[in-house]
Amino acid sequence: MTLPLPEDDGGGRFPGQRSLELRDHWDEATSSLILSRVGRPPDVCFFNAEEEGIAAAMLNQLVGQEGEPRVPLINVVDARLAAGETDGWRYADLPEDGEVWRRSVRFIDEDARERYGVGFADATAAQQEAVLEAVHGTEGQWHGMPAGHVWNLWLRYACTAFYAHPWAWDEIGFPGPAYPRGYSNLGVGKREHFEVRDARPGEQA
Repeated sequence: MTLPLPEDDGGGRFPGQRSLELRDHWDEATSSLILSRVGRPPDVCFFNAEEEGIAAAMLNQLVGQEGEPRVPLINVVDARLAAGETDGWRYADLPEDGEVWRRSVRFIDEDARERYGVGFADATAAQQEAVLEAVHGTEGQWHGMPAGHVWNLWLRYACTAFYAHPWAWDEIGFPGPAYPRGYSNLGVGKREHFEVRDARPGEQA
C-alpha cells in the first residue's frame, strides 16, 4: 500500500517537485527505505487511544499540517518511542523521552480543558495553537518540567518525522538523495537538471 500523493496546485515554492518520481535513480537499499515511508504506516502501540489523539493533533500543529493527506507523524514518533530509538542524549533535568511524552501529552490536554473546557484533540486549531504557544512562552517550569527543554524535545521528534518524508522534501525543493548518480553542477544558484527552480526566490518561508 502506498499513500496517495498530495495534489500539486502549482502554488507552492517548487511547483512540479516530485521526489518520488526520481526513485528509478536510487539504488535498491535507498529506494526500499524511502518507499517504506510512503507505505502503510506502523500501527500505534506506544500511546493508548486517548494519548494518540492528543499527540497526533499536537504534532500536526507543530509542523503546520492542515488538511489531507498528511505525513503520518504520530505513527513515526510512536514507533520510535516504542522501540526506544532516541536521539542518543537527553537533558539531565528531564526523564527519559518516552516518559516526557506521556506526561506532556497529558498536561497539554489538562491545559486545554482548563482554558477551553475541551480536551486538546477536540479543541479548535486556534485553541490548540494557543495552548502550545503558552508552553513555548513559558520561562522556567511547566508542570514540573523545564518548558524550554520539553518544547525542544517535541520539535526534535516532530521535525525528524516530518522532514524524513518525501512529501516534505517536495515542499522545500529537495529532490531526494542523488545516489548513486551524485551532484555535479555545484555552486550558488546552480541546479541539477532534476531539481525544480524556486518559484519565489528570496521570499521568507
